[in-house]
Amino acid sequence: MTFTAHINVMPLKELLDPQGKAVLGGLKNLGLGNVHDVRIGKHITLQIEASSKEEAQHLAENACQKLLANQVMESYEVNIQ
Repeated sequence: MTFTAHINVMPLKELLDPQGKAVLGGLKNLGLGNVHDVRIGKHITLQIEASSKEEAQHLAENACQKLLANQVMESYEVNIQ
């Protein structure tokens, strides 16, 4: 059975997000001063062949831990469909 893993990788809240700060400055320059914080991350979609949703979850988590997210600087969230 094929499952789709939607993975969101974001910088840890405790760390500075320079890309987010640059976008926030650009939004303010465009007159969008009501925006107070911007965090920029990644959205990754994987098509996973697995026998169960739990196995697909495990495979996606393993991919995040080994390659997709730098756990020193980023957190991740996996949603299997």
